[in-house]
Amino acid sequence: MGQTASTPRPGTTFQVIGAGLPRTGTASFSNALEILCDGPVFHCGTQATLGPTTQIKQWMEILRRWLAGGDSDRRIMFDVLKCQLDGYAAVADSPGAQFIPELMELYPDAKVICTIRDPVAWERSMEQVRNATVPWWLHLVLLPLPGLMYFIPYLRLLAAQWERLYGEAIPTRHTYDRHIAWLKMVVPEDRLVFFEVKDGWGPLCRALGRDVPQDRPFPHINDSDAIDEISRMHVRRGLARWAVILAVGAATVAWVVRR
Repeated sequence: MGQTASTPRPGTTFQVIGAGLPRTGTASFSNALEILCDGPVFHCGTQATLGPTTQIKQWMEILRRWLAGGDSDRRIMFDVLKCQLDGYAAVADSPGAQFIPELMELYPDAKVICTIRDPVAWERSMEQVRNATVPWWLHLVLLPLPGLMYFIPYLRLLAAQWERLYGEAIPTRHTYDRHIAWLKMVVPEDRLVFFEVKDGWGPLCRALGRDVPQDRPFPHINDSDAIDEISRMHVRRGLARWAVILAVGAATVAWVVRR
């Protein structure tokens, strides 16, 4: 997560379904895919926090329809999911990583690549994310920000999906293990690749049948630092917006009293 939001490019061929959980190097993976696939990549965490408001609202619609589970819900979910990813070469991070069967149906020629890391380290990293998003005041601070006003309800929908898929809404190392087991169950063996970003270009290029980029180091983005910085940025923006709202309100009240 981090960097900047990607913009869809009409006519882009969808090539890779990122199946890795958040905090498994998905930001570095996304940047690498942009180079190898020569197209924008939809990194869900980045797009939800830095992209257009329509994107987080579409994911909420997709999640609601998936949770509802009816035939009509499923049809609408597929339509919105396809609209969401139109113009992108790949998707990575959650909730994309929880829609693997649906994405394989939409993109039958796409390779499924799961970024991995040590489960214990992953659990610690996910705890950092949870601590950054659970303060009671966060929803109030984000309310004046377009898009971000939906962030906490969006996280609740994500948690509901995780609870249904993995049996727990709060991520633990067991969540990680269950995700890997689920992938092996729903993805054909010849279509599934596991990849650790610390291994660099070689394994990823072999999986995609691409040459290693010359004079282009493999991107390494520190997800922890990026998430902390983005969280601080949005809190500062929210507080600044509230300061303006309160100042305007106070000035309005003072003007009415003087009259």
